[in-house]
Amino acid sequence: MRLVKLPSMGKHEIDDLIKRQMICRIAFRGSKYPYIAPFQYVTIGGTLYFHFTNYGRKMRMLGTDGNVCVEIEHYEPDMSKYRFVALRGKLKVVTDSRERAEAINRLRSQGRRRLSMNFLVAHGFNKKEDWSSLDPQKRLVIVKLDEAADRTGLKSP
Repeated sequence: MRLVKLPSMGKHEIDDLIKRQMICRIAFRGSKYPYIAPFQYVTIGGTLYFHFTNYGRKMRMLGTDGNVCVEIEHYEPDMSKYRFVALRGKLKVVTDSRERAEAINRLRSQGRRRLSMNFLVAHGFNKKEDWSSLDPQKRLVIVKLDEAADRTGLKSP
């Protein structure tokens, strides 16, 4: 069997995939095994921003080591076409109030348009709350991929 190397995506293709999607997976470095979980994201000025619950394994891992791999993908159900991007870098908690508010407002707006309210429950909100619960005045953890050291994009041949 002859191995075929997947074609690389160009910068424009990578940027387009990141812009069109809104769910990613983040792989955290664990002490023995990696930990991976899905997250909603938005981009502001080319930087990815995420909302985290303020508890759980990811917060412990973030406190120990912010180095992560973010994976974003798009594929056809029959896998006839697929594309994925892997971004390696460091997550940083956003403390600037204006930057944080802009990220929260964009996450809320995107969620209202494209996601179920059940998504909020999976991210620590009460079942009766709606997307207005994502409010800059609330104690929400917003993180960003601050030091994106490496971007790789591959696609179907």
